[in-house]
Amino acid sequence: MDIIISNSSGEPIYEQICSQIKAMIMNGTLKSGDALPSMRNLAQQLRISIITTKRAYEELERDGFIESYTGKGSFVKAQNAELLREEYLRQIEELLSAACEKAQNCNLSLEEMTEILAFIYGGNKNE
Repeated sequence: MDIIISNSSGEPIYEQICSQIKAMIMNGTLKSGDALPSMRNLAQQLRISIITTKRAYEELERDGFIESYTGKGSFVKAQNAELLREEYLRQIEELLSAACEKAQNCNLSLEEMTEILAFIYGGNKNE
């Protein structure tokens, strides 16, 4: 499993692990039933504390992305489509909030912002 940790990122390491594993589950790289590396193995691979990997796995389990079994390990949980959609929506809202903040900082109108979004999304087929 390819997880890249950035020390220069302002995001805590456990959150970097969570977001990358969630992304792999959401894009189908990791499928239902796939085993994740043990917390100890992942900590060794990434050269981080086992406490950090434990926190990441606990967060993933709490959010419904993985399930852990004592003595067996952690596995990708069967995802229902609504949970995945909800996660995508949360990420989209986060990105759009940042874009709206930048637009407001440069006095871009809602109409201009909507036009940009329609163009990027592919809705402006006249050009």
